[in-house]
This record gives sequence, C-alpha cells and structure tokens, in this order.
Amino acid sequence: MAVKIRLRRMGQKKAPFYRIVVADSRNKRDGRAIEEIGLYDPTCDPSMYRVDEEAAKKWLAAGAQPTETVAKIFKLAGIEK
Repeated sequence: MAVKIRLRRMGQKKAPFYRIVVADSRNKRDGRAIEEIGLYDPTCDPSMYRVDEEAAKKWLAAGAQPTETVAKIFKLAGIEK
C-alpha cells in the first residue's frame, strides 16, 4: 500500500482551507484518510498552518511520501524528512 501525506480540501466555494492527511494514494483527494495530522489555510495573510510534528515524523519514518505542497509546509514547520 502506497501511503501519501497530502491535502484534503474543505470549506466553501472560493474560500478553501485544507487538512493535512495521511491517505492511501489510490483513494480520492477528499476520500477516506488514515489520519489527520494538520491544517493549512492559504486564505489568511500570511498563510496559516498547524502540524502535529510527532505524527508527521512517525509517518515519514514509516515511509509515507509527502506531496510537493505538504513538503513545503513541513519545511516551513521545521520537519525534516
């Protein structure tokens, strides 16, 4: 099973916010997730993010691959692969 750390879109039209989730790569973008590990809100100025560092490090150590956007958020949060 290929596990990815990616964004799940939430919110209304033209007012999105995202949850950072760990999910099977075969599931839909907003489909079932294994675990929720953070939030990302690009509509704030500056963008707001909150990440559970312990959970993120656990999943990265287990082999989960972050998407490009999630990798940038992790870099801002100080979480190294």
